[in-house]
Amino acid sequence: MTQTALPIEDALPDLIAALRSHGRAVLQAPPGAGKTTRVPLALLEQDLTQGRILMLEPRRLAARAAAARMAETLGQAPGDTVGYRIRGEAKIGPRTRIEVVTEGILTRMIQADPDLPGIGAVIFDEFHERSLNADLGLALCLEIAGALRGDLILLAMSATLDAQPVADLMQAPIITSQGRSFAVDSRWLDRPLAKQQRFDQAMADLIAQAYSETHGGLLAFLPGEGEIRRVEAALKGRLPDDAALRPLFGAMPFEAQRAAIRPETRGRKVVLATSIAETSLTIEDIRVVVDGGKSRRARFDPGSGMSRLVTERVTRAEATQRAGRAGRVAPGVAYKLWTKGEEGALSPFPPAEIEAADLSSLALELALWGAEPGQLPLLTQPNEGGFAEARALLQMLGALDDSARITAHGRALARLPLHPRLGHMLQIAGPEAAKLAALLSDRDPLTGAPTDLTLRLEALSDLRRFAERRPFGVNRPALERIKSEAKRLEKAVRSGASGFSAAEMAALAYPDRIGLRRKGDAPRFQLSGGKGAILAEGDSLAGARLIVVTDTDGNPREARIRQAIQISENELRGLFADQIKWVDSCAWSKRDRRVLARQQERLGAIALDDRIWKDAPSEAVARAMLDGVRDLGLALPDAARRFVARVAIGRAAGLDLPDMAEPALMDSLEDWLLPHLDGVRTGPDWKRFDLLPALRARLDWGQMQALDKAVPAGFTTPLGRQIPIDYSGEHPEISLRLQEMFGQRTHPMVGRTPLKVTLLSPAQRPVQTTMDLPGFWDGSYEDVRKDMRARYPRHPWPDDPREADPTLRAKPRGT
Repeated sequence: MTQTALPIEDALPDLIAALRSHGRAVLQAPPGAGKTTRVPLALLEQDLTQGRILMLEPRRLAARAAAARMAETLGQAPGDTVGYRIRGEAKIGPRTRIEVVTEGILTRMIQADPDLPGIGAVIFDEFHERSLNADLGLALCLEIAGALRGDLILLAMSATLDAQPVADLMQAPIITSQGRSFAVDSRWLDRPLAKQQRFDQAMADLIAQAYSETHGGLLAFLPGEGEIRRVEAALKGRLPDDAALRPLFGAMPFEAQRAAIRPETRGRKVVLATSIAETSLTIEDIRVVVDGGKSRRARFDPGSGMSRLVTERVTRAEATQRAGRAGRVAPGVAYKLWTKGEEGALSPFPPAEIEAADLSSLALELALWGAEPGQLPLLTQPNEGGFAEARALLQMLGALDDSARITAHGRALARLPLHPRLGHMLQIAGPEAAKLAALLSDRDPLTGAPTDLTLRLEALSDLRRFAERRPFGVNRPALERIKSEAKRLEKAVRSGASGFSAAEMAALAYPDRIGLRRKGDAPRFQLSGGKGAILAEGDSLAGARLIVVTDTDGNPREARIRQAIQISENELRGLFADQIKWVDSCAWSKRDRRVLARQQERLGAIALDDRIWKDAPSEAVARAMLDGVRDLGLALPDAARRFVARVAIGRAAGLDLPDMAEPALMDSLEDWLLPHLDGVRTGPDWKRFDLLPALRARLDWGQMQALDKAVPAGFTTPLGRQIPIDYSGEHPEISLRLQEMFGQRTHPMVGRTPLKVTLLSPAQRPVQTTMDLPGFWDGSYEDVRKDMRARYPRHPWPDDPREADPTLRAKPRGT
């Protein structure tokens, strides 16, 4: 077999030797080196295995293109020596030795038969993209090779990956190909794009500029189909007539994709592509790259409850790869829709999908495999919280039991090429749910439409009639794609109950998104999973009592609903009869500032029926009031505050007393306060509540005696009157009328600590504060006496207060 010399050829001898000796290797080779189409053939030529060679590609287009290119090299058509299998399409035959598949297919093959019979080698192409399926597939293959198939050859190939961690995981040598590339002149914007400037128009301007300043094929990178279509429309009339505009994205028909890849026989090619053109594909004759700086990645979308493609800034590694496309065949130019300064703020590498995507499918696969994440050789372990949430969803859907073991239903879901939510819906409702499953898997095909999901189903069923009746924009290619996917899903499931409404089907997929309208004018909804969501005021579903929410903006506080469908209570009761239960509830309401005792018929967090619980047990009310106390705070009245201060001093002096600092009291409310809350159920009740008896009850008789002795509650005046001592300040303190201290020869003490004494006038105003009463009598008392005699002549002001009788009385009038 004669092959065109490619840069990868120089690395092939070392690669073959490593695979012969170790059975594993990591191959680093830059884009354009030829690894995708040359390495599988080299393994076949060298008779490295008698089994089939399986090569994984992250995208369907790349899988078909790689198979077609290798088959062409052999002078054959796909399906002979080289074939491919992708979702919904296969071209393989009895003579097939090299099979190119998309990554999810490997997982299905392994779960069906872990021995991988007939497979001699597995090649993970473009492993640097770190898709979740590739990470899982490699981990499972390493397990299989270690336990069942010591002869299984494993090879990870990458263009930009930091290879050492992968090599360490695989315990494999690294083989590097230098590749071959020409110089690329990078050109940035002079200034950042204005915020009001539309991305599509800016890209069209930059493409037109690049076209006018350069020669050769031009490749423009855009995030998705919608942007490609809009830029294509914006370029009409701006390029010469012989310019061949070629869109390139994953959902296109294969022949249209091949037209973008093949060289143009006349005119100059302008390819408008998504990130599928970054690595796996070779697009002929490209000399110019225009990079929009955006990419779509799979991320967990809290709005849809599933993974969705999210538009983000490219990383430096992606930008470098894209620019390198201009230097494959000759020196090239790369135009970038950002400034040189902005490039420094780009992240170095894209994150692994396992770090940010929905983990429900991973959790299902691991349950089917019978392993915990930490038991598998995964290059990156999933986030524990995200993985726990994924498991909880699977348990809600009945795919896992209470012990997180897979159920028969879960095994059926794992066989379906769908998110577990939609697989559950399809498995229960049968082929009739295929349209809705395809619709919910894709982006919204309508623009400017209300949230009602039935509008989308109308457009799917009869587009012509829908267009006549409805004034909304329709993405026709998206609708065709959804229809095609629906037909495929109908064939994937044969059984299931019939007669479900669209709303019931949606509720099967989103049992945690059933929304009950809250009281009030605004269309706010309580969701069965516990979160809240809101509709736009004028939306057609704003008046609905019950809805199923299938998409939101993901706001964690109160999400705005983007897609939903109305459902009746009878439909809900029919679906979830075993989950709807009467619940007695006593709970503190922050809004009402009171304990609400209700008897509610609940589905998750929503109450389909709600009644007053007239005879709620007092203990249940008291327990709910504890939350009210946590909400309102303790706010100790004076007597209770003084008691707590005494206890703190006693504890500091070594007495065995409970901690009554506010944090400790709040932490132990159930122990000391609960028995005393009978009859307290509102904010005003709590404001009137006397805390002192509850606090005193925390001390037994011996502790109370010790406290009274060491830190007495009050001071006995010369009149025999008991007044409270305030211990909350730096010094224990009392306040009383000056005349009441007549006859007191010594300073009042608490143990060895002098009291801070504030002496008051007959009008209860402070006239002196002292911690040395005898010193006051001997010193400034005379000045105070003169002042007080003038102000309060009817009150006694003796020359010698030590010898006078204490009094609170004034002299009779006329004396």
